[in-house]
Amino acid sequence: SLMFITPVIVGQLQQNAYVVACEQTKEAVIIDPGAEADRIYRVITFHGFKLTMIMNTHGHLDHVGAIAELVEQTGVPFLMHRDDLYLIEDIEKDPLQPYFQIKQPPMPTRFLEDGERIAVGKLEFLVLHTPGHTPGSVCFFAQRALFSGDTLFSGTVGRTDLPGGNKEQLLASIRQKLLPLGDNIRVYPGHAHVTTIGFEREHNPFL
Repeated sequence: SLMFITPVIVGQLQQNAYVVACEQTKEAVIIDPGAEADRIYRVITFHGFKLTMIMNTHGHLDHVGAIAELVEQTGVPFLMHRDDLYLIEDIEKDPLQPYFQIKQPPMPTRFLEDGERIAVGKLEFLVLHTPGHTPGSVCFFAQRALFSGDTLFSGTVGRTDLPGGNKEQLLASIRQKLLPLGDNIRVYPGHAHVTTIGFEREHNPFL
C-alpha cells in the first residue's frame, strides 16, 4: 500500500494525532497535532519523512495544541476549514484554555474547501465538510481510509453539546458524507480506536 499511518496519542484528552506518509515519495502530513509536538515530529524524523503540511479536522483545543510549535519549527503550511477559524482566534475564551495553556495556532495558510483534493506525495486526500461537532469540522478520505476527527468514533459520535455543535447536522453529515463511502472503509477517529464504516452502520447506537 502507498499509505503509511502512525497514530500518536497525545495530551490530557488522549487525542489521536496521525502521521500519514506516502511510502513512495516519503512526503508526509500531520493530521490534528493536538499536543506534544516533539513526540509527533519524532515519527517524521525516525522514518526519514519530509513533512509537507499540517491539516486539521477541526479547531478544538485538544486537536490544535502542537500546531504553533510545529509551524515555527518546520515552516509548513497549516490548513483547516474557515468555519472553525473562530475557535483558534478566540482561544483565550475557551473554558479549557486555563488548564491546557496551549500556544495559539497561527492563521491557517489557507482554508480547506469541501470536495477539494489534497496531494501528499502520491496520496490524494478528499476533503469532506462534515459540520455538527463544530461548524468547520471536516474528514479526510484517502486510500480506503477515513480520518474522521471528532465526527464519528467507534461506537459513538462527536459531542454536539459544545458551542457551535448541532446534533441533527452531525447525524446528517455522517449519513450523507461518510456512510456512502462504503462498509470496508477503515475509520481513524480523533480519539480511541480504529473502526470501519460497516461496523458503525451496523452497531453504532446513534446511527
